[in-house]
Amino acid sequence: VQLVESGGGAVQPGGSLRLSCAASGFTFSNYYMKWVRQTPGKGLEWVSSISISGLTSYADSVKGRFTISSDNAKNTLYLQMNSLKPEDTAVYYCAASAYWKDLQSPYDYNFRGQGTQVTVSS
Repeated sequence: VQLVESGGGAVQPGGSLRLSCAASGFTFSNYYMKWVRQTPGKGLEWVSSISISGLTSYADSVKGRFTISSDNAKNTLYLQMNSLKPEDTAVYYCAASAYWKDLQSPYDYNFRGQGTQVTVSS
């Protein structure tokens, strides 16, 4: 099983980034997918999820700025991040959960990637 994130980097406040997460080794379409992030000061934080049926949900801190999507044909999860703020600086991880109850938990998942760093700074 592999989850490989990409697309992170350094950007100025107000800028945009698109994260990707390539999945392999499991049936991507059968799992609830999510993005979580980790900062030294705030620990692990749930960011966004997409259910097996395509329903999306977002943390209040990113609602209206971030968009989660997935392409089952490519086994890839995305996170479009717009209007980035310094407080969005974190390591972003994609994760796969087999259970609906874990959809918004940053700690409960079956698989998780190694993360990609996002730095928002002027």
